[in-house]
Amino acid sequence: MSEKSDATTSPRVDWDAAAAAFDEEPDHGLRDPDVRAAWTGRLRAWLPERPCDVLDLGCGTGSLSLVASEQGHRVTGVDLSPAMIGLARAKLAGRDAAFLVGDAAAPPVGEERFDVLLVRHVLWTLPDPARVLRHWRALLRPGGRLVLVEGLWGTVAPVGIPADRLTALLAPLSDRVRVEPLSRDARLWGGPVTDERYAVVALV
Repeated sequence: MSEKSDATTSPRVDWDAAAAAFDEEPDHGLRDPDVRAAWTGRLRAWLPERPCDVLDLGCGTGSLSLVASEQGHRVTGVDLSPAMIGLARAKLAGRDAAFLVGDAAAPPVGEERFDVLLVRHVLWTLPDPARVLRHWRALLRPGGRLVLVEGLWGTVAPVGIPADRLTALLAPLSDRVRVEPLSRDARLWGGPVTDERYAVVALV
């Protein structure tokens, strides 16, 4: 489950009910060639060149998992919604990928099993993000990386997590944190956006 687009959206969405139409959003389904190419380029820059083990948390229907798999990576996806997981399994059928129903904050996987944790628009919905980040760090092998795509949505009562807060939360875990603004790249979202969207890559 991915983007929360405005201040009225709650983490308590019925994601099973939303699954059938989820990929209709340009940055969810990546069906538009330009949107898909934009995300493919970003993932190529964020993920290691060599094939590695990627854990995609809050994977939704598996669109980013598919891009990572096409780039040669072994992918494990976790999502709380069984319907989302069913669609992700179908989307990546025959690939080196596995999908599990579970909580992104405490995924049903072992420690030090992954080279990359890829998480898009999920951390802000979770209680105690500092604790969650520490747990995610433990899932990474030495030399691994966190790739976190987040943002701040809405103007009256904005929701999300600003980049400076996220980098502060990551400071105890990594001294190699890079922030990449994403708002101005309209290709990623299927059109212009005015809110704060960014990626953080933290080497740990």
